[in-house]
Amino acid sequence: MLTQKDIFNALSERHGLENQKKFANSCVGIAGLGGLGSNIAVYLTRLGIGKLILVDFDNVDITNINRQNYVLSDIGKPKTKALYNYLTQINPYLNYELHQIKVTSENAVDLFSGCDVVCEAFDKADQKAMLIQTLLANNIKVVSGNGMAGINSANLIKTTNPIKNLYICGDNQSDISDGLGLMSPRVAICAAHQATMTMRLLLNQNTI
Repeated sequence: MLTQKDIFNALSERHGLENQKKFANSCVGIAGLGGLGSNIAVYLTRLGIGKLILVDFDNVDITNINRQNYVLSDIGKPKTKALYNYLTQINPYLNYELHQIKVTSENAVDLFSGCDVVCEAFDKADQKAMLIQTLLANNIKVVSGNGMAGINSANLIKTTNPIKNLYICGDNQSDISDGLGLMSPRVAICAAHQATMTMRLLLNQNTI
């Protein structure tokens, strides 16, 4: 059985000891565990982020399987628990805090106040706006996903920094209302942008 030290040392070989110490002492929140959030969680777990706060009120559905980090046997399970079961197979020694709850303007700060960064991974525009406004008002850094639907070039997906403490990843244009839905490659690319920006922020690299 591998120990926590074994995994830390292995990650340090790849990431550098000082970087890994920063990761191990960091806390990241993920609001929404769908196509973006479930993939972001996997990337951050592989980085060895010390604490992940995972929040989603939903259960896994068959329509999620095309792009979200779940399998058929997860259908019907709460996304928080299904994802936790997978993440602990990657690294069982991280601190995973699960909340099977809907995020609102009333509970968002309580849920994420201890985070160095929060990844916004909601589907609906009004929920995105609510969370971003609430967290920015409380000086919490937010990395958001916006625009990844359809089959356009992956090169259109990018990271921008429109205002202080807000980073937006996506093409800022495509939407499922355009007639083409969310497909795994572009969703995963956007999630990787969010995870990369989060990684950079944790390492005090605040530029895009």
